[in-house]
Amino acid sequence: MSGWIGVDFDGTLAEYGTWVGPDHVGKPIAPMVERVKLWLSQGHEVRIFTARMYPITRVIRPGDALPAAETTGPLATPLWTAVLAVDAIRAWCREHLGTVLPITCVKDYGMVELYDDRAVQVRPNTGEIVGHSTRGLL
Repeated sequence: MSGWIGVDFDGTLAEYGTWVGPDHVGKPIAPMVERVKLWLSQGHEVRIFTARMYPITRVIRPGDALPAAETTGPLATPLWTAVLAVDAIRAWCREHLGTVLPITCVKDYGMVELYDDRAVQVRPNTGEIVGHSTRGLL
């Protein structure tokens, strides 16, 4: 399989209850951690796909420098929050996966699957829902 697998962070890979802060991360969700480790051992590219990254809209790969976080201006708080979040997710990955994964908040045509606690699958080109909404939406 070519392309990459997207895995949401909060509520899918790491436990999530309520927002505590950008550098607070939850405990690992063992079945998903093991699934990611299996994919990695099979040679698949896995990326963490998380809204915590916004407004950084590029893939941050292991070893990439993070943008300098401005302390003033309209993006000051969101960018600083994203930088703190990426650092925390990198540390979490090292500890629980043994490697740092690329992190992004942007889909592209290379993404072949997405694992997310909020996603509802739709059959291509039909609008037909596969399964159901976990939040009772139609």
